[in-house]
Amino acid sequence: MQYLVSVIHDSASLATPSEAATIDIFNERLQAEGHWVFAAGLGAPETATVIDDRAGEAVFTDGPFVESKEYLAGFWVIEAPDLDVALKLAAEGSKACNRKVEVRPLLGE
Repeated sequence: MQYLVSVIHDSASLATPSEAATIDIFNERLQAEGHWVFAAGLGAPETATVIDDRAGEAVFTDGPFVESKEYLAGFWVIEAPDLDVALKLAAEGSKACNRKVEVRPLLGE
């Protein structure tokens, strides 16, 4: 089963060089153990554009969808046999990136 591990951050700072090195080590381990699917960091919330085309005409709005102290800073998509393994890996990812994370199963598999 695949899981989305969302990295939650509350400041405009990027990962420090030490955090980036620790994240690289964690990513290499995920790959070596067969859990790696995909991962990426995201641009700051102010670089976002929200598009709403529910009424038949696209409306574009600069900035994040929600004004919040916390925002999605990056993510991993991991492969794990069950939620317990996904949570263990997510805890290790949280420690590696020094940020809170949220785990959700991906639907449609």
